[in-house]
Amino acid sequence: MAKVKTAFFCSSCGTQYAKWMGQCGACKQWNTIVEELIQKEEKVAWQTKSSAGIKRTAKPLLINEIDSTQEVRLNTLDQELNRVLGGGIVPGSMILLGGEPGIGKSTLLLQLSLKLPYKVLYVSGEESQKQIKMRAERINPNNNSCYILTETNTQNIFKQVEEIEPDVLIIDSIQTLHTDYIEASAGSISQIKETTAELIKFAKETSTPVILIGHITKDGNIAGPKILEHMVDTVLQFEGDRNHVYRILRALKNRFGSTAELGIYEMLGSGLREVSNPSEILLSNREEELSGTAIASTLEGMRPLVLEIQALVSTAVYGTPQRSATGYNLKRLNMILAVLEKRAGFRLGMKDVFLNITGGISVDDPAIDLAVVASILSSNEDDAISKDICFAGEVGLSGEIRPVNRVDQRIQEAEKLGFSKIFVSKYNKITYSSKQIQVVMVSKIEDLVSALF
Repeated sequence: MAKVKTAFFCSSCGTQYAKWMGQCGACKQWNTIVEELIQKEEKVAWQTKSSAGIKRTAKPLLINEIDSTQEVRLNTLDQELNRVLGGGIVPGSMILLGGEPGIGKSTLLLQLSLKLPYKVLYVSGEESQKQIKMRAERINPNNNSCYILTETNTQNIFKQVEEIEPDVLIIDSIQTLHTDYIEASAGSISQIKETTAELIKFAKETSTPVILIGHITKDGNIAGPKILEHMVDTVLQFEGDRNHVYRILRALKNRFGSTAELGIYEMLGSGLREVSNPSEILLSNREEELSGTAIASTLEGMRPLVLEIQALVSTAVYGTPQRSATGYNLKRLNMILAVLEKRAGFRLGMKDVFLNITGGISVDDPAIDLAVVASILSSNEDDAISKDICFAGEVGLSGEIRPVNRVDQRIQEAEKLGFSKIFVSKYNKITYSSKQIQVVMVSKIEDLVSALF
């Protein structure tokens, strides 16, 4: 009988210690170190038939000798997911999908497994086969290439993998898996690290992509050690409000593509619908013009978006005025208000300012500064801005309108949606010309005010 071994792990960062300590030396968190059983057998969790009994040693190669031909990706038949992943699923990659409970993670991956033209093994540790079948009938009742397995033991999963030999393996979720080689409960730090390592070994040796669903904590971070996000190739975040129908898919980490791309879905009774033109859903269909509303042209990765900025400026009831921003950086809002007061002469110091980006998304693009300024001034003067006007420009501390990148693409998106006028920086070099939309060049906030009001 092997002796039971224990170790101490930090539940925040996953650092291992030989004894208990009050504070973790790595992440400086207090009372996060817990004891876990780590009796590990001298066995290999996953071993391919071709590599059984054969030990291959890696040899160093000159960088010029390495084959640089791009690997063929698996097309998911989902344009939004393909865009976020960088063109499709890379064979042998590990993808981790996180999100709030009930946001639609399982629905997204079940829909993907039913849509893929490849052999897929969907392993669930949270639902029974009948439950999954009920959801699958709503999404796509006709599918002959998706296998459903309800299992949490990795050794049993790999036995089924050897028999089925799937092209894609989906695990729902990594926190429910456990291996016989670690004497700890499922969801613990040591179990998550060991089961993920087994799946990575399987993915790299067989070139089979593995997609994991990960739970998140109340802080919004993926549950388990931080090393889990370091081990995988791609980390996706599924965001949205459960009270609204729209969901946003972002890439927090991607070794095979950009992390600036964005995918938008609409939650329906029959599953998730891809939103190919998100600008139409992010603009409200209002018949009358209201003050405090301006339209901004922004970019998320390679995708141009048109957003609606709403501002409300009112006299402060109490001595200290309130500043509130939803979907926009509050510190940047305070900076813009200071620029308006110092450089443009608007008295906003004793007024409440509330700012909202419609659609429930958060934007970091500084090109929406000009639309923020326009919406604040519109609400302050109680003078509506025409809904045919769009804005794209960054505001500097001296009150100048700074140029933004890829302005031609922003103008084309505004023109496609029917806008008749767009305000941009005077210092932008514009090569795109069109007779359908008028491009107004402004260099400072005073130029914007005189052109609008």
